Amino acid sequence: MALRSLFATPIYEASLAADRGFEAFNGELLEACEMLADEDRAGRAWCKANGYGGYTSYASLDDLPTRASVFGQLKTRLDRHAARFAKNLAFDLGGGRLRMDSLWVNVLKPGAAHSGHVHPHSAISGTIYVAIPPGAGGLKLEDPRLPLMMAAPPRLVDAPEETRPFVYLTPQVGTVLMWESWLRHEVPASRARAERISISFNYAWR
Repeated sequence: MALRSLFATPIYEASLAADRGFEAFNGELLEACEMLADEDRAGRAWCKANGYGGYTSYASLDDLPTRASVFGQLKTRLDRHAARFAKNLAFDLGGGRLRMDSLWVNVLKPGAAHSGHVHPHSAISGTIYVAIPPGAGGLKLEDPRLPLMMAAPPRLVDAPEETRPFVYLTPQVGTVLMWESWLRHEVPASRARAERISISFNYAWR
């Protein structure tokens, strides 16, 4: 017999932690994220109005790579990873290219979560993790075929990762995760006693 695995959903995982000077770089990122959370009144107002458990610059700031040099440096590093991921996905970009069109900060308070969602109008999305205290929520990924499995039996507790309807990833500081933007994902409630800080991004085909 033969068993073929079709329609794969690749997840790109890398780390900046081994890069030269990472600790100082991550410290600058952390400081910049905390500065935005303190000074971005429009962002804090949006979070309060929309029940976001912490702070995000998603709806208030669209110029992070030019607002602070450390975000510009981060973009340069992420561009290289996005290019590698696109190559592994066998994307035919024609005369276009993948361009970062959004970059935003997320600061989740203890107990907060981010419900399931996708990133429309983008090709690749992802997150880099700046501060992950013990017990902080990781990333929950959902099988995109799940709504079609009305009569499917549940999977065994020890089922292989590629057969599970949900996969939970546990990133470390410096971890870079990327996925195709149509993949539904969420951040489970954090059980940490400190804030979970990450920076998310989208790449669009232009």
